[in-house]
Amino acid sequence: GIFRHSRKLSKHRGGVMSWDKEIEEMGNREALAFEMGGADKVARQHEFKKLTIRERIDHIADSQSFHEIGTLAGVGEYDDDGNLQAFTPSNFVFGTADIDGRPVILSGDDFTVRGGSADASIPGKRTRAEGLAVELRLPHIRLVDGMGGGGSVKTIEMAGRTYIPEVRGWETIVQHLAVAPSVSLALGSVAGIGAARVASSHYSVIVRDSAQMMIAGPALVDWASLGDVSKEELGSYKIHTRNGAIDDEASSEQEAFAMARQFLSYLPSSADELPPLQDCTDDPTRTDEALLSLVPKDPRQVYKMHSLLESVCDTGSFFEMGRKWGRSIITGLARFGGIPVAIFAENPRVYGGAWTADAARKLTRLLDLAATFHLPVIHLEDCPGFLIGKQSEEEATIRYGSTALAALGQCTTPFCCVVIRKAFGVAGAANHKPGSHHMRAAWPSGDWGSLPIEGGIEVAYKAEIAEAKDPDAHLAKIKDRLNRLRSPYRSAEFFEIEEIIDPRQTRRYLCEWAKLARKAVRTDPPNFGYRP
Repeated sequence: GIFRHSRKLSKHRGGVMSWDKEIEEMGNREALAFEMGGADKVARQHEFKKLTIRERIDHIADSQSFHEIGTLAGVGEYDDDGNLQAFTPSNFVFGTADIDGRPVILSGDDFTVRGGSADASIPGKRTRAEGLAVELRLPHIRLVDGMGGGGSVKTIEMAGRTYIPEVRGWETIVQHLAVAPSVSLALGSVAGIGAARVASSHYSVIVRDSAQMMIAGPALVDWASLGDVSKEELGSYKIHTRNGAIDDEASSEQEAFAMARQFLSYLPSSADELPPLQDCTDDPTRTDEALLSLVPKDPRQVYKMHSLLESVCDTGSFFEMGRKWGRSIITGLARFGGIPVAIFAENPRVYGGAWTADAARKLTRLLDLAATFHLPVIHLEDCPGFLIGKQSEEEATIRYGSTALAALGQCTTPFCCVVIRKAFGVAGAANHKPGSHHMRAAWPSGDWGSLPIEGGIEVAYKAEIAEAKDPDAHLAKIKDRLNRLRSPYRSAEFFEIEEIIDPRQTRRYLCEWAKLARKAVRTDPPNFGYRP
C-alpha cells in the first residue's frame, strides 16, 4: 500500500521519480507570498506605524499556532516557456490559529497589495474563511485594513466589465453571528465592504490615529460635492466610538489584540458550549467597607458606579464594552467566583443614569450577546427613567428603550438585579425580567416609583397647595409625609422587593447567585438570531 509506495519513491530520489523540484518550487512560491507587496510597500506600512498582516498574525496568535490556508493564491506572470517570472500574492491571508490555547479562524487584509481592494484579491479566500468559521463553529477574528475586499475603479478595467453589487457571502457572515464569537479590528483606513465587516461582529475595536472607518473615502465624498474632508474628519475613532458603529478604541495595535483576547476569554468557542470557567483566587465572601458610604443620602448627588463594579466583580475581571457611547449605561463582561456574566449598570454621572436612545441600543447589543453565548445577566440599577426633553423625543428614545426591554424579556439566560438607588418609570422596570422568576435585591438606599416624588408632587397636589395659606410650608409638609412612605422597607413588607441587603454583602450575594445561575444555564439556542 502507501508504505510500500513511499519506499519505492525513496529509492529513486534524484531520479525521475523524485518530487524535489516541485517541493523547491513550492518553497519559492511561498517565499514570494511572504514578500507581500514588496519591500517598499512594507516599509510604507511601517512608516504609518502599522504592522503588516503577517506581523499582526504573529502578535495576536499563540506562538507557532497559525496554519495558513491558501498561501500560494495570487496572480502569476509567466514567460513563453511557462516559467514563473513574477508573483503578486492575494491580499487576503487566513487560516486556523490558537488564541490562549483555543482554536479560532484568523483572517486579515494585506494593505501592501492594492490597499486590500478586490482587484488584487481572491474572493474565494474570504468566502472560505467565513464559511470555515461557520462549519467548524469557531470564533473568527478579522484584521481589517483597507477596502476589506471591496472594489476600486481599477477593478472595472481589470475585469473588463462593471458588476452589480450583491454582497455575495454576506449571509454566511450573518449566520456566523449566531454560531460563534466574532471580533473585528479596524487597523487602517477601512472603507466600503471593509467597514461593513467591522460593524457586523460581536465586538469591534479601532486603533486611534492610525485607523479610520468610513462608507466612502475623501475622493468620492469630494466628487459627490459633499466637501473636501480628510480621512480623520470622515472616520476618526472619535466619531465611530461615540456613535456606536465601533465598540471601543485602542491606543495601539498591540492593545487592540489584547482587547480581542480578553473579550474572547469570557465566551465559549461556539454557541454549543457554556462559557469557560476560570480559577478564582478572589474570596467570594470578600466585603468592602467603602460600599456602605458609596451612595449619597442626597438623591441629587452622584457617585462612581465604576467603583461599585470594580468592587463586587472578581478583581480585575470587569471588561467594559462601549465605553465612549451610550454612556448613561455601563455595559460589559465580568466574572463572579470565576463564572463569566454579562453585566450592566446605570451611570449616575451621565444624565443621572437616565436611559438615552444610544444607551438603550448599547444595552440591546449586550443582552443579545448574553442570549447567544449563554451568559447570565446582572443589573446594578440606579435608573431615574428615560431621559426626557425635546432631544430625547427627537432621537426616538422610547422606541430604542422598548427594544432594550424586549431584548431583556427575550434573553434566555438567568437574570439578577440589585437596586442600588433609583428605579423609576418604564426604564426603571428593568429591575425585573418580564415573565421570569428571578432573584432581586435592593440596598437600603433603594428609591422607586412610577416617577420621582420630587418631579410629580406639585402636579399631583396642585389644588391642595394652591388653597393653603402658606403654599411653601404645605408643600414641605406633603413631602415629609410622602418621604416616610418611600422607605424600601415599606415595599419589602408587601414583597414588592424580595430582599434588602447590606451593601458590603453585595459580592457574596452575586457570587452565590452566579453559582446557581451556572447550574441553570443551558446551551439551547435563542429563539432569534443575533442582531448586528
